Amino acid sequence: MRTSLCDELGIEHPVFGFTPSEHVAAAISRAGGLGVLGCVRFNDAEDLDRALTWMDENTDGKPYGVDIVMPATVPKEGTQIDLAGLIPQSHKEFVQQTLLKLGVPPLPDGEGGEGVLGWLHSVARSHVDVALEHPIRLIANALGSPPTDVIEQVHAAGVPVAALAGRAEHARRHVANGVDVVVAQGYEAGGHTGEVATMVLVPEIVDAVDVPVLAAGGIGSGRQAAAAMALGASGVWMGSYWLTTAEYTLGNSSTQEALLAAGSSDTVRTRIYTGKPARLLKTRWTEAWTSAEAPEPLPMPLQNLLVSEAHLRIARSDDPSVVSMPVGQVVGRMNEVRPVAEVMADLLAEFDATVERLTKLR
Repeated sequence: MRTSLCDELGIEHPVFGFTPSEHVAAAISRAGGLGVLGCVRFNDAEDLDRALTWMDENTDGKPYGVDIVMPATVPKEGTQIDLAGLIPQSHKEFVQQTLLKLGVPPLPDGEGGEGVLGWLHSVARSHVDVALEHPIRLIANALGSPPTDVIEQVHAAGVPVAALAGRAEHARRHVANGVDVVVAQGYEAGGHTGEVATMVLVPEIVDAVDVPVLAAGGIGSGRQAAAAMALGASGVWMGSYWLTTAEYTLGNSSTQEALLAAGSSDTVRTRIYTGKPARLLKTRWTEAWTSAEAPEPLPMPLQNLLVSEAHLRIARSDDPSVVSMPVGQVVGRMNEVRPVAEVMADLLAEFDATVERLTKLR
């Protein structure tokens, strides 16, 4: 499994593994893919710097990348305290009452936290600055094309830029702004996702742009990777599938327990996580937001600030029935905890077997 992107980025296989865990990202790179560390959970630039330093020391010299969350248009932005003042009291009361009904205990005294601030534009810019101090080989943006000055900054460092797209017109706009790689993320994908399915989206974007395209959404096997390549993709972008690997140790065991038990229909696309449409695992927490008394989710970044403490409490509760976790429909294939190297080896073996089987159809 090899395309021109492998030579350009110095990787063995065009398998791009997005993950919030530096341990998983490093393992993906060691296995021959490109581990892409999600930066959004790092509120402090120094924490991201430490994580990337660890990756520098634990990837065996293999390439890796990072993923930021930054809209193309620079928003007006206040401090967290300023923004918190924009959240209606009725929304806060709904969250507190819902947590009470779900039996989610409060945080211990003295614990709280500011939640995830990586959704803020200023924090995302600090992620770019820190990342460029390390030998990264790719910066991807989960919200499409970054501002053009950021693209210029990254290109000046000799690093290509990737951007996620859910429509062909988005992809054309990204390339016009200077993006080097487009990630065609279909409706099935976890996290922020559009309304067009991968099978339809990938060839549309491949035909619309003249840069490499990665297929994302619903990919968790060699057969699915082969299908993506048949659609014209230059590689695959996988995120959800790494959540049940042995190296994934963020959170607690209830998260993996919930994922392992879920089927492909046990996800929901909703704005309750960040304020933008994102696919999450369907749990009692997501169901509560569909009730008649639930308010409309707030726009980004207010929604994330609203639920940030709730996410901490849910994570601490160790209850798989209330987990708040972005994941794609491929969760139905995530049935056991395995090391990254084994997952990668199985994917590559099945890819080879699929391609061989298809050649016999001629």
